[in-house]
Amino acid sequence: MLQVVIVDDEPLALEVLEGYLKKMEHIQSVTLFSKARDALAYLQNQKADILFLDIEMPEMTGIEFLEKLTDPPLTIFTTAYRTYAFEGFELGVIDFLLKPISYGRFSAAIVKAIDFLSLKIQGTQVDSGELMPDFIFVKSGVKRIKLHFNEVSHIQGLKDYAIIHTAKEKIVIKGSIKMVQEMFPSSLFVRVHKSFLVVKKAINRIERNRIIIGCYQIPIGRNYREEVEKSIRMN
Repeated sequence: MLQVVIVDDEPLALEVLEGYLKKMEHIQSVTLFSKARDALAYLQNQKADILFLDIEMPEMTGIEFLEKLTDPPLTIFTTAYRTYAFEGFELGVIDFLLKPISYGRFSAAIVKAIDFLSLKIQGTQVDSGELMPDFIFVKSGVKRIKLHFNEVSHIQGLKDYAIIHTAKEKIVIKGSIKMVQEMFPSSLFVRVHKSFLVVKKAINRIERNRIIIGCYQIPIGRNYREEVEKSIRMN
């Protein structure tokens, strides 16, 4: 059962998201804040699992808000402005909802957050001592899973964790994206953003500042563009 906090200076936005959450299972409580400073004080002393956070607020932006929290909940940005989407990845935000938010898009975001939290609880980790040419072992509880590199499409870093995306499942690893990059072969993977590694052969196309892999849109960081273009030319 999850505890959810919503921070938004628009009463209608609070009402809509609260209504959506009432339709969802696994939600224990929903706490609403229209003032950023009140929400900040609350989260500095109280636990929350998921945070829905507006970006454009009068007292402080959602980005400034998140930077003030030492251990923020898993966060989903909500905003009327597309321009903030990629900034969210820098802060470990798991999703970005553009207003007006449909129930379908909201539902997809909350399911993504719940999946991540569930996988995180499993305590999955990489067995760094058993790196092989084409696969790696991943520990999940008492099980050891053989993960073939050619099954992976991309990897997203979220704070101290990394989500490995494959065609069949998502695996959460305890460890930074930097740690994962060092353990996965550079001949197959390329770092495209502070928070993303992608498999070179999985790239469908590149559109300006993003990479398309299936239904995923992955940002290309300014400092990684040259390496991305070099990798694509070589492949």
